[in-house]
Amino acid sequence: AMRKNANLTQKEVAERVGVTAATIGKWENNETAPKTTQLMQLCKLYSCSVDDIFLPEELAKSEQ
Repeated sequence: AMRKNANLTQKEVAERVGVTAATIGKWENNETAPKTTQLMQLCKLYSCSVDDIFLPEELAKSEQ
């Protein structure tokens, strides 16, 4: 959701983080997780915290 809200494709995010679009897809489908440095890049790219990425349900609940 964060990627889509940022109007970015998987390919665009992959290029900025230094991975493949397939890797972004695996992260989004919870098949694998980013390394710490990649996670920090995602947080910066999406202007969010680590919790926002790993606990999106909690974020949604807190906004209700």
